[in-house]
Amino acid sequence: MALFFTFLKVSQVIFLVLLIAYASFLVISLVIGGVHLYEKNERKKSLTRNKEKIPISIIVPAYNESTTIVSSIDSLLHLDYEAYEIIVVDDGSSDNTSDVLKEEFALMKISNTIDSIIATQTCKDVFQRQVGKVKLTLIVKENGGKGDALNMGINAANYDYFLCLDADSMLQVDSLSQISKSIQVDPTVIAVGGLVQVAQGVKIEQGKVASYRLPWRIIPCAQVLEYDSSFLGARIFLDYLRANLIISGAFGLFKKDLVKAVGGYDTQTLGEDMELVMKLHFFCRNNNIPYRICYETDAVCWSQAPTNLGDLRKQRRRWYLGLYQCLKKYKSIFANYRFGAVGSISYIYYILFELLTPFIECFGIVIIFLSLLFNQLNIPFFISLVSLYIFYCVLITLSSFLHRIYSQQLVIGILDIVKVFYIAVFRYLILHPVLTFVKVASVIGYKNKKMVWGHITREKQMKDFETSVT
Repeated sequence: MALFFTFLKVSQVIFLVLLIAYASFLVISLVIGGVHLYEKNERKKSLTRNKEKIPISIIVPAYNESTTIVSSIDSLLHLDYEAYEIIVVDDGSSDNTSDVLKEEFALMKISNTIDSIIATQTCKDVFQRQVGKVKLTLIVKENGGKGDALNMGINAANYDYFLCLDADSMLQVDSLSQISKSIQVDPTVIAVGGLVQVAQGVKIEQGKVASYRLPWRIIPCAQVLEYDSSFLGARIFLDYLRANLIISGAFGLFKKDLVKAVGGYDTQTLGEDMELVMKLHFFCRNNNIPYRICYETDAVCWSQAPTNLGDLRKQRRRWYLGLYQCLKKYKSIFANYRFGAVGSISYIYYILFELLTPFIECFGIVIIFLSLLFNQLNIPFFISLVSLYIFYCVLITLSSFLHRIYSQQLVIGILDIVKVFYIAVFRYLILHPVLTFVKVASVIGYKNKKMVWGHITREKQMKDFETSVT
């Protein structure tokens, strides 16, 4: 029994050390990330406004997106950018996604001869029309998954750079200009990620934010704070180290010839966005190709977040299993000096704080329960520690939220700030433990359901916007 009690004490210490390590990483990432962001913005000020911008192919994979597809494409037609095209790839939808697009934009059928440099499912039909200065193309293909749809779009793209964008997402009028700046500053940049924000609560008019409020529903609201902490914390810090491993599949710019060289998106993973970035790191390092993968916070994309716990569970299961698949596939990067900070810092971060943390937290809960059961827990100290940690996390969350509001020049009310505090407490006390359980449970039956995507309910864009501002 004495040995068991010693085990409980040692486990408590280890759990406390990991807690302090994660809290320290949050502070370091925010401080260094903030300095890096300031220096990066200063460098961009020297960029000549008249410098020629790179043409971009926007690829929008769509599967049963009839509810949001028209408003999303309409927002893309109002971008302030000289040269770009829009390619929508209908991945064998069972609803009328293609029909609403053809009707709304009067698309005409053309020859469906598309290069098959990257192998994909069969292309059925191609529709096209020039809408103002923008060529809008609709490709209807057999179902093959999001990665396969993106590969079809890459094959059809006419420009050297392509932007992948979710069908439920909307860009601001300057999003293309902002996300392409890194390439104008540094020609070795091969991929750029943008700032993804929750669309519920924002009203976009002709590519500009007309009004902004926190979503009135608790699940999307909690995700607003989560996105702020993620995109304005660790990702900026890893960008400073040139060690980004993820560019969100909702909004990312890539150099087409390199993506083709690595075979495009992997269709056998749930994390095709992360897999592509890791594959580009792997390819460029092994072939001694000078490259950079950047993150651009001024390039904003508004994307719908799950509105209920069931849809959020599906999304997080997919994200977690996709993370596991990618880290396992490229395990040779781990602590490999040839990959610099990618292998020595970023890869280790994703293993320790993203992949293993759910199991560590569950183990910690068991240890706390056993310690309490056998009277081996200092209850006053435990309550003080948990309260301090929650307060610390809420403070970090509030700082990230207010930083984004200030940097994007958004206007919010006092009630929104008060709401942030309460939602942040809810997120750490209730939602986070629930999602931790979801991640651990997703491992069960992984082999039988490792490629199950999970459908998420979409809503018309303006429905949430109107509700949120009344």
